Amino acid sequence: MARINLLPWREAERKKRQQEFGFMVLAGVALTGLAVFGIHMMFESQITAQNQRNSFLEKEISKVESQIREIEELDKTKQNLLARMNVIQELQSSRPQIVHLFDEIVTALPDGVYLNVVSQKGSKVAFEGRAQSNARVSSMMRNIDDSEWIGNPQLDFIESKEKTGTGYSHFKLTASQVTQAGEEKK
Repeated sequence: MARINLLPWREAERKKRQQEFGFMVLAGVALTGLAVFGIHMMFESQITAQNQRNSFLEKEISKVESQIREIEELDKTKQNLLARMNVIQELQSSRPQIVHLFDEIVTALPDGVYLNVVSQKGSKVAFEGRAQSNARVSSMMRNIDDSEWIGNPQLDFIESKEKTGTGYSHFKLTASQVTQAGEEKK
C-alpha cells in the first residue's frame, strides 16, 4: 500500500535547516570568540613577558649606573691620589735644591755685602740687603751669573750710601734658581 504523507514536510525541513543554520552560526560565533579570546590571551602574555623583561632591564641598568658612579668616584679618588703623589715627588726632588741654593748664596756673597732678606717664590729668589759699595753688588751679580744653581740676576733697585745715611748702599735683586738635570731624576 502506498503511503501518502499529508504532513507539511517542507515546513519541517525548513525548520530543521534553520535550526542547523542557527547551530552553525552559533558554533561559528563561539569558535570566533574562542579564537579572539585565545589571540587576546596570547598578546596579553607577550605584553606581560615584555613588561617583565623591561623591568629586569631597568633593574640591571640601575645596577650598572650605580657601578658607573662608583667607577667615576674611584677615578676621581685616583686622580686626587696621583696629584698628591706628584706633589710629593716634586717636593722630594726639590728637597736637596734648597741646600744647594743656600750653599751657592754663601759662595756668591762677596765680602762687604750683607743680606737682610732672602725669599723664594717658585724658582725666583729675591735678595735684599746692604753693601759697602755698588761694585760689591756688581760682584755678587757676576758670582750669581757664574753659579750652577742660581742664574739670571736682575737688579731691582739700589740706594746709594748718601741716601740711606748708614754708610751702606741698600739693594734688592732677583735671580732664578736653576734646576740641575741630575737632581730631577733623584
